[in-house]
Amino acid sequence: MFMNAAEREQPPSSARTADPRAQNRSAFARLNDLLAPAAPGKPPINCAVGEPQHPVPAFAGPVFAQHIADLGKYPANKGTALFRNAVTGWLSRRFDLPRPLDPDSEVLVLNGTREGLFLAALAATRYAAPRAGKPAILVPNPCYGAYSAGASASQCETVYLPATAASGFLPDLDALDEALLARTVAVYIASPANPQGSVASRDYLARLVAMARKHGFMIFSDECYSEIYFGEKPAGILDVAGPDYANAIAFNSLSKRSNLPGLRVGFVAGDRDFLARFLEYRNNAAPQVPMPAQAVAAAALDDEMHVIENRTLYTQKFDLADQIIGDRYGYRRPAGGFFLWLDVSAQGGSVEATTRLWREAGLRVLPGEYASVTQSDGSNPGRHFIRVAMVHDNATTAEALHRLVGVLG
Repeated sequence: MFMNAAEREQPPSSARTADPRAQNRSAFARLNDLLAPAAPGKPPINCAVGEPQHPVPAFAGPVFAQHIADLGKYPANKGTALFRNAVTGWLSRRFDLPRPLDPDSEVLVLNGTREGLFLAALAATRYAAPRAGKPAILVPNPCYGAYSAGASASQCETVYLPATAASGFLPDLDALDEALLARTVAVYIASPANPQGSVASRDYLARLVAMARKHGFMIFSDECYSEIYFGEKPAGILDVAGPDYANAIAFNSLSKRSNLPGLRVGFVAGDRDFLARFLEYRNNAAPQVPMPAQAVAAAALDDEMHVIENRTLYTQKFDLADQIIGDRYGYRRPAGGFFLWLDVSAQGGSVEATTRLWREAGLRVLPGEYASVTQSDGSNPGRHFIRVAMVHDNATTAEALHRLVGVLG
């Protein structure tokens, strides 16, 4: 078993449990309701959704066509050998792994990472050794909505870990007491983080792995933005997990790396014991991934040129942000990812700033308050921030940033 029995205690004050009803509706549904009463002040630019707008790689269509006959077959839930070998090859080239992963036992295909991140919480809870008290799943705050949804559906206590400037926009590991860790089933971590763009160091990840091994919980490391960075390559959880990869699972996708969000292909890699149980669960509960889509994904993983070009385009857009935004709103170029996380506390907070940008400039952004959960003490780590997705071409991005500065000052 990959979990150990544990004692139940109360979580520390910095990691209080939020009302689960706060995540019943998606951030974008709430945004639609917020902006619906007002007409856009200018032709709309949508910088709320993190949907890459760069060109789809030229090889995608021909590769899909070459495998079109495979649409007449049911795909295996674990993924094709072609895809799984492409994943392990890419992971070995990209990361500093202690050993190559086994494509037969340490990799699974996903129908996009969202469903994998969601179902992983259910699988971890199902296969965990008994907890001595209420099992908990730890989630960064703010976070991608799939984490909260999975934790809530698992019937575990969802404990939100504020990721604020004080802790480098990552959860503060020093705030996690032994009692909470002892009843933890799984921890979600994102690096580069969505929305703040913070990147966890190898030391941070290694410390998290040590905690997981000591207390017997799983680490679900969301690394979907791993290939969009502006300095050193971000480390991954598998870099520091040791040759058995125990307790460590990495999620990644082709959406951001290769501008293929509609392909809906991702993967999960790491701890073989967990993945064996996860596959058993997925065989009954998860959608399969069409084989032509896996072939396109394999081709994308085998090609780095389009990824380098993609990263160059994002670098150019953050150059624009450096010039146009400057030192306003606490802006700093993030270490990774493609979002701005701007402090608009002086402009009335996230909801007020979002409303003004739409009403006066036709600029659609996401209130940080909607990307975060209001915790039981009333705090919300995103209340004073807006998230701006830098996904458009340079001209549109420059226009959006000029509009933002023109409205917010």
